[in-house]
Amino acid sequence: MIQFAKHRVAKRERGVTMTIEEILAGESKNVEFKETLPEKSIKYMKSVVAFANGTGGKIIFGIADKTREVVGFDKEDVFKKMDAIANAVSDSCEPAIIPDITLQTVDGKTVIVAEISEGRQRPYYIKALGRERGVYVRVAGTTRLADEYMIKELMLEGSNRYFDQALCTGLSVTEEEIDTLCKAMKEQAVKNAHNEEQKASVKDVGKQQLRSWGILIERDGKDYPSNAYAILTGCGGLHVAIQCGVFKGTTKAVFVDRREYTGPLWEQIEEAFQFVLRNIHLGATLVGIYRQDIYEIPPDAIRELIINAVVHRSYLDHGTIQVAVYDNRLEITSPGKLPMGQTMERMKEGYSKIRNEALAHAFSYMNLIEHWGSGIPRIIDKVKSAGLQEPEFIGGEVDLRINIYRGQNDTNNARINAKKTKNGVNDIKNGIDGVKISRTKEQVQIEKLLQAIEKNPFATQAYYAEQIGVSKRTVSRIFVSLQQNGVLVQNGTNRKSNWVIIK
Repeated sequence: MIQFAKHRVAKRERGVTMTIEEILAGESKNVEFKETLPEKSIKYMKSVVAFANGTGGKIIFGIADKTREVVGFDKEDVFKKMDAIANAVSDSCEPAIIPDITLQTVDGKTVIVAEISEGRQRPYYIKALGRERGVYVRVAGTTRLADEYMIKELMLEGSNRYFDQALCTGLSVTEEEIDTLCKAMKEQAVKNAHNEEQKASVKDVGKQQLRSWGILIERDGKDYPSNAYAILTGCGGLHVAIQCGVFKGTTKAVFVDRREYTGPLWEQIEEAFQFVLRNIHLGATLVGIYRQDIYEIPPDAIRELIINAVVHRSYLDHGTIQVAVYDNRLEITSPGKLPMGQTMERMKEGYSKIRNEALAHAFSYMNLIEHWGSGIPRIIDKVKSAGLQEPEFIGGEVDLRINIYRGQNDTNNARINAKKTKNGVNDIKNGIDGVKISRTKEQVQIEKLLQAIEKNPFATQAYYAEQIGVSKRTVSRIFVSLQQNGVLVQNGTNRKSNWVIIK
């Protein structure tokens, strides 16, 4: 093994060197510096284990971690040090970790690079400390001892199992409760359908389907609820909630409003969604003579972000999803590190790594998610199309936070685009908390008339004239204009007719 390593090193020395810029970019989630080779291997073995439990990484020996000074090693004993690293990793880690140990030249000096690949047999731990005290993970560029929930998460990843498909201990389910869930899911599927064709294609969901998804677990002819059942319905010992808050300024120092939503997941999603809409700015656009409301953040993007957080969060973590509205941003935080094999970059490109398979199946059936993995790219596109900067993705090691920034441009400030009507529209002005529109006298009359027609579409022109306080002649003139512009249509005969507003 050592001879093979030395052969590979010699090959690297001849052809490959790392630039000073590449290495001295600093320590990060995947890079750590060591000035020397520590006498006690545990000083770097924690990082070896942490890299294997994460997305991999490199330990570079021969660079000072604080000053980033390239110290390097004498070539006389560099191979001995490489052998020592390989032997220490082999002897200290469980399951076995095989590092890729090579030499690199940086600023004319020789450093040792130990590259640790992302492991598949998680959790990895230091033998001498045992599984309970020897599992380490990377958080914000530092190596930390994993807590209980993180160890469980790693164990599930290592065995390719899903927490939501596991039996929910201490919870039972009746036939009536199963039927209630099935009916509720179908109602949601119909409600969330995009068109009549999709609505008509919604099929009944039954016990067999719930079993195949992992929402129910059949044993000895009896059905038992999984964690997914408890999460979906809001029943059982799992505390599943979405916390929503409005904060003054850009920090959590002063809160204006705070709510916590529990119950069935689809209700939590809707309540959190409506909470955000109530607490962001609403502008308007005038299209012809109509006022069309415009939110500063696309509602579809908000809803998809909340759904994404719900279906992809870690339910092993007892934390809650947090939806926070600040003066400058909407912030949505979901508990749990990114699943094994997932990265921020891959996620934004549409790569999906399902953490909760049963929930994903249920959400897909209820038309809450479409194609797995397409949600994040779609959110990014919608936000950018609204004239906002691309959403910001932060974390991924303990939790995932996504920010959409407010107040960036005219679109965000409730911009009003006006199409001129036949009689013209004057002086459109912007406002963020209540759009101010300087309108012509006739425009005001038109709006009042349309409101009156909506309330009573069967009335006479004389009635409308009285309601809005103008002459019958004025109403008659407005009627003609609206009909000519395709806004108003008369149905029926002159004796028995009604007015229809074309929106």
